[in-house]
Amino acid sequence: MITDRAALESRWLALTRQDLPGIASARRWPIRADHCFQRVLLDHAAGGVWYDHIAGRPAYAHADAALLARAVALGEAVLAGTADLPALNRQSIAWRRSRKQEAAG
Repeated sequence: MITDRAALESRWLALTRQDLPGIASARRWPIRADHCFQRVLLDHAAGGVWYDHIAGRPAYAHADAALLARAVALGEAVLAGTADLPALNRQSIAWRRSRKQEAAG
């Protein structure tokens, strides 16, 4: 696991802007854009909608190192094919729907 902050941020940007979008079409993933990968990975690293846990934008720059390390590790697992991106995306969307319903409720 990467522990150096600059290295974490560098790997995060490479994963979410290049590596994952670069294989999305071939793997027939439901998402293709960098910000969608960032949403899914950060939500799961935070255990819910990331903006309830990270103050400030861009999120990766304001996330604590442990959260960012979890997000990077999950991104690596998705890249390696050991984490199910469509399932992670569905959960991320469910968290967001639930949050929206609670706010409206």
